[in-house]
Amino acid sequence: MGRTVITARAAATFEPVGRSVAAARAFVRDTLQGWGLAEVIDDAVVLTSELVTNAVVHAGTAADVLCLHDGEGSVRVEVVDRYPDRGLPVQDLGRHYGDPDREGGRGLLLCSSLADRWGVEYTATDKRVWFRLDLPERPVGTRSAGPVLPDSALPVADARVRVAVVQVDSGGAVSSWNGDAHELFGYTSEQVVGKPLTDLTAWPQTPGIGTGIAEALALSRWEGSYGIRGADGRTIPVYASHLRVRDAGGEPSTVCLLVRDHERAVLQSPARGSASDTTNTSESRERSADPFEIFIGSPPPDDLDGLLQRTVERARDMLDGDAAFLLLATDDETELEVRATTGLPSARQRFARVPVEAGTGRYGSARMPSVHEDLAAVPGAVPLLEGTGMRSVVTVPLKVEGRLTGSLGVSAEAPGRYTNEEALRLQFAADRIALAVESARLTELERLRRGSLSFLVEASDLLAGTLDRDQTLALMAQMTVPTLASWCAVYTIADQSSEPELSYVLHEDEDRIDGLKALLAKVPPPDPVPTPGARVWTAPGDAAHSAALRTSLRSLGLDQTGLSGDRPSAGVTGTTLATAAAVGGETVVLPLVARNRVIGMLTLGKPTEERFRQEILELAEDLSRRAALALDNARLYSERTAISQSLQRSLLPPELPEVPGVEVEVIYRAAGEGNEVGGDFYDIFPIRDGAYGFAIGDVCGTGPEAAAVTGLARHALRLLAREGFGGPAVLERLNAAILDEGSRSRFLTLLYGELWPKPEGGATLKIVCAGHPLPLRLRQDGSVEPAAEPQPLLGVLEDLELYEETLTLDPGDVLLCVTDGVTERREGSRMLGDDGLADVLTTCTGLTAGAVAARIMRAVERFAADAPSDDMAILAMRVPE
Repeated sequence: MGRTVITARAAATFEPVGRSVAAARAFVRDTLQGWGLAEVIDDAVVLTSELVTNAVVHAGTAADVLCLHDGEGSVRVEVVDRYPDRGLPVQDLGRHYGDPDREGGRGLLLCSSLADRWGVEYTATDKRVWFRLDLPERPVGTRSAGPVLPDSALPVADARVRVAVVQVDSGGAVSSWNGDAHELFGYTSEQVVGKPLTDLTAWPQTPGIGTGIAEALALSRWEGSYGIRGADGRTIPVYASHLRVRDAGGEPSTVCLLVRDHERAVLQSPARGSASDTTNTSESRERSADPFEIFIGSPPPDDLDGLLQRTVERARDMLDGDAAFLLLATDDETELEVRATTGLPSARQRFARVPVEAGTGRYGSARMPSVHEDLAAVPGAVPLLEGTGMRSVVTVPLKVEGRLTGSLGVSAEAPGRYTNEEALRLQFAADRIALAVESARLTELERLRRGSLSFLVEASDLLAGTLDRDQTLALMAQMTVPTLASWCAVYTIADQSSEPELSYVLHEDEDRIDGLKALLAKVPPPDPVPTPGARVWTAPGDAAHSAALRTSLRSLGLDQTGLSGDRPSAGVTGTTLATAAAVGGETVVLPLVARNRVIGMLTLGKPTEERFRQEILELAEDLSRRAALALDNARLYSERTAISQSLQRSLLPPELPEVPGVEVEVIYRAAGEGNEVGGDFYDIFPIRDGAYGFAIGDVCGTGPEAAAVTGLARHALRLLAREGFGGPAVLERLNAAILDEGSRSRFLTLLYGELWPKPEGGATLKIVCAGHPLPLRLRQDGSVEPAAEPQPLLGVLEDLELYEETLTLDPGDVLLCVTDGVTERREGSRMLGDDGLADVLTTCTGLTAGAVAARIMRAVERFAADAPSDDMAILAMRVPE
């Protein structure tokens, strides 16, 4: 006996929940449909449904479903559950199974009735029920066939039908792009290979809504409609058939076949039949032949967009129409929103809104079925169809418990196509689908609200994490593109007398940003209206279309007067047309209002033929309120920081004087973000001819409070020294001035000295060290020693007895003065200290004053990994050799 050869295999596991039964039916149906075995689909689906129900509902275990196609002309389906001890009815001539409508045992009854062979196999851990269905004999090469049709009834296609073949690797990147794809979309193979397919697809990208292209590419088989953005920036509706395959090495990829949407008959699979109906009445047969009824009988798509798209496609096919559309009512039922279309150009403004009640430009037939034999006789009756060439239309309402939830319509290019009979058929279908649509809509709305809440929480965290104005502007744009809009522009207003200024522009396609920015720069900014909510702004779209028209005329050799003019390059023409397509959809402006003042505008836009849905506009309005407050906080912070830094800079000497015969270098670092001056300070200034004063000090504490005392000390030192007071007298009077500050007074350590350069070389210094780290003297031989004695600090005692010390710096000597932020630099329990500073200074022999200061600062920074927590000042003076 020969061994059975398995030519195809598919397996899936389903959790023990009720919805798994429908999922298992869909899995078996899709598998057999993909293998071209339509003859046994109905029986296989019925049997699988019963066996999986026994497993996941009655036995309460997960179910494994395995489909096998062998070379002997049969299909075997196995259902495995994890309940091996469950009793099964055994064929026994003396035993009756009872009522066939009861739950228990019906699956095996059906197996015995419908399957050619079936059986049950047991193991210690599971039970396997299998059935085999033999395939009818058919001629080689025949898979399915349709009836003979007259030429007039055949689908319409272009003279040359092009089928784009695009292969996408496991990472979602295009790996193959054929010539027809180049002809259809304008991209060469070199331009797209290696890029993600998602960069080219126009797919719904709202938070929490619908199946994305990435999810569709992950499915084993998928068919449907979407858009491809062509090289010219326009969106081309296509019908696609995706098949996931793997190569000889086991690497998976997806083969995508794409045709223009109106040529979908080239790829579209035949409509699937529903599960077998046990009744054989003529009414049942008539219903089962209805394409829309076939759709209702099959498991609907899980997402709302997929359900609505299949609904309009089936409705169009059911009434043999040229186009179909479905609109959903808004929450207050005053408007209808376009959610799905087929046969209309570019989805005909998806999410466009139309008022419900009768009147000019309103959708007057929403609440009752309506048939228009000729729309040319009733202009504006169906605004969605204006300018589409449709002449006759039938529309019916979708109602749930008497409440209007939407409207379904089918239209044709010829007048007089529809009567009340078609309206009744469409209404019957609409009644069957209305509840499923409303349930899916509520589920989508809940997902959107959860996604919106998560989006706003994340946005608030990001906006609260910065006080930088430019970064806030960038975050505002990056959070809206592409989640809420295709492009975004932020205008800011400095004050009430200023005009709005274009501050930031972002597009989902980086190549479009420059063109978009140039376009918006030529358009007058929107008016800063404080009224909350989004308002439509048509100026960018109008300007883009005008620019594109002028460029197209010039490219043909015609200027505005029809005369020959300069012909732009092809690149310029393409850029202008692409920019026009990028901003050709709906554009809205939301005011940025903070503290009862309009500080800017957030502008959001869509590409050609696209509009915003109401939920997205509401989400954008919430975001604009948060963004406005963050932007205003950043502005206030920037203003206050600028004022603080300006005041702090005034506390430091504007520049160091040139001291003849002495090199002087200072390095200063203030602790704390945004601080330029803290508690440490320094100063070098001329006192009189040939004499210079120098000081380095440290006020207790850091920040602006300590900086206030540094200002008092620095200016007092200059004033007293120039009045002729010696070092001790200067510090005693400064001590009194600090004590006079009362509660605002602070301790102050200060090293003050006077310097007299010698004409023959060297310098004489007189120093008073009031509680400050002692200055260090570096000699030419590399020895280091303190250059002064410690004395009491300032701001503590009223009566001070200070004295000055005199020293001479010889050529090549260095005097180093630092604050305690240098000597007290810590890393854990280690501290640099006076000894560590002296060790570093010994390595500085022969260096200039600037090099000495830089080496000391580098050693301090490297001593610890953390940023310094205290102010630091380094003053180095050297007598050249």
